Amino acid sequence: MCAARLLVDVHTHVYLPRYATMLRSRAAVPRIIPWTGGEERLLILDHEPSGGRPVGSQYWDREEKLKFMDRHGIDVSVVSTANPWLDFLSPTQAQEMATELNADLEEYCSTGPAIPDSTTKRLYGFGLLPLVPTVSVDALLENVKQIAAAPHLKGLIMGTRGLGKGLDDEALDPVWAAIEAAGLVIFLHPHYGVENSAFGEKENGHVLPLALGFPFETTIATTRLILSGVFDRFPDLRLLLAHSGGALPALSSRLASCIDHDPLVAARLKHDARYYVGKLYLDAVSYGPEEMGFTSEVLSRAARYKDITPSKMIANRSEGSKRMLFGTDHPFFPPLNSVEKWKSVVENLEAIEDVQGWSDADKEGVRGANAVSLFSL
Repeated sequence: MCAARLLVDVHTHVYLPRYATMLRSRAAVPRIIPWTGGEERLLILDHEPSGGRPVGSQYWDREEKLKFMDRHGIDVSVVSTANPWLDFLSPTQAQEMATELNADLEEYCSTGPAIPDSTTKRLYGFGLLPLVPTVSVDALLENVKQIAAAPHLKGLIMGTRGLGKGLDDEALDPVWAAIEAAGLVIFLHPHYGVENSAFGEKENGHVLPLALGFPFETTIATTRLILSGVFDRFPDLRLLLAHSGGALPALSSRLASCIDHDPLVAARLKHDARYYVGKLYLDAVSYGPEEMGFTSEVLSRAARYKDITPSKMIANRSEGSKRMLFGTDHPFFPPLNSVEKWKSVVENLEAIEDVQGWSDADKEGVRGANAVSLFSL
């Protein structure tokens, strides 16, 4: 199949069997617990509504992942361990588990099928780092080296807490340098959201934490990275944001204005904040053509803000689309009826098709060609 016609899912998760077994053994959140009728429930946050999320083989069985892909016409998936990763483990446990899970994920991908009449595999992966407080930088660098040496691991997934102080902690600079030098892609994904008190006392299930808490967490973490100068020190670092970058595209000009008016940070950065936003990659998990179109327009104007005096370059949605990539968030948000197709697939594909200002080539790019290029598939 022509690479330009591939449908590639860059936001799709797996709880590998080793990881699921560990979660079953735990007495505290995160954990997997038995439920009525032989079902299991996954608890990844405190105070989970409805006793957690129903989980089954679709969370860890490769054949179930492939069946999902076949049903929805997805050619390639770049899979990642879902949150909370290794945040709850000791440094020693986290490093051991990261090394084992990276090896498991490489096997999961490498022993899976290829696209017919092609050497391209149907499964690739994002590895893990043992990003927990007090872990040594040497341990992190060992896992970066492990991931870079694995042919089917194209990057790594990362939460927002870093070594406990956040991703703007200067202690991570050697890690950023190693990731940049290896050409790996970082997939930044939220887990903690915002304080539950912000959502009030009315019972609204998962809606507020997932719809707002997760994207705001991503927005804040990425903004802190920008303010810390990470993208000046490591200009070739490739960062892919979950959930279309949260609120960052919509707030990027406000961010730039606040920086300009704050002497503490005004002279810290080499470029306007909007330049850095346009250097990011975003998944196209936003469910609406208007949101996708707006986001691509924001991404497209990076060059305008490279110099101190902004140019009058007109924003071009087509240019911005080159940094957006299709995703499904599988196996979360399953349909209510077993015969239904997943809304996360159908709605995002329909949204891509309906974006005003994207050519057919742009849409093919978002559906798969951009991922083929970014991950050298």
